[in-house]
Amino acid sequence: MTMDHIIARIRRKGRGWIFTPKDFVDLGSRAAVDQALLRLTKDGSQGLRIRRLARGLYDSPRRHPVMGILSPDPDAVARALAKRTGSRLMPSASKAANMLGLSTQVPAQNVYLTDGRSKTVRVGKQVVRLKHAAPSKMAFADSPNANVMQALRSIGRKNVGDDVVKQIARAVPRKTKDDFIRLSPVAPDWTRPIMKRIASE
Repeated sequence: MTMDHIIARIRRKGRGWIFTPKDFVDLGSRAAVDQALLRLTKDGSQGLRIRRLARGLYDSPRRHPVMGILSPDPDAVARALAKRTGSRLMPSASKAANMLGLSTQVPAQNVYLTDGRSKTVRVGKQVVRLKHAAPSKMAFADSPNANVMQALRSIGRKNVGDDVVKQIARAVPRKTKDDFIRLSPVAPDWTRPIMKRIASE
C-alpha cells in the first residue's frame, strides 16, 4: 500500500526531513502519492502527521520539549527545492562568510545560487530564495568547497589576510582542503594561491 510505504520512508529519514512528492515516485502513481501526503497533513496516519511548508513541499517537523514544533532548516528547504528540479546549489557569498565565522552579519534572507530557475519560497517567517547564476559562478556547486569559494568572494581579494586563511583552515576538514587542488583549475585565478595556503594549514 502506497500510504504504508510513504510512512515507512518518512520515519526512516527522521524528524526534520524535507521532501516533495518526487521523493516517492517509486512507491506509486503521482495521484496516489499526492492523496497520501494530503491525508498525512490533515489527519495523519499511524501516529505520523506531516507539515505542508509550501506548494509541493513538506516536512516531518522537529519538536522541542519546551518550544514545541520547530521551524524547518532553510538549508534543507533549499536542497529539497533544488533536488525537485535536478539543479545544483551554492550558498550566497554573504551566507557562506557567516557560516564559516568570517562575518557576524546574519543575512536577512536565505539566498542560494542555482543553475536552475530563480524561485522564492516563504516558509513561515523564513524566506528561502534560489537565484539563477551564470555557469562560471557554479563551478563549485554541490562541493564541500562551495562555502569556502563563496566566502572568499564575499571578503574580496584585498581583504584575505593570514587571519582569514587560518579561520577558514580551522573551519573546514582535512578532506575538504585536499579537494582544493583538484578543483583549482576551475577556480578564479586570484583565489588559487589562497586555496593553496588554506590547504597547507
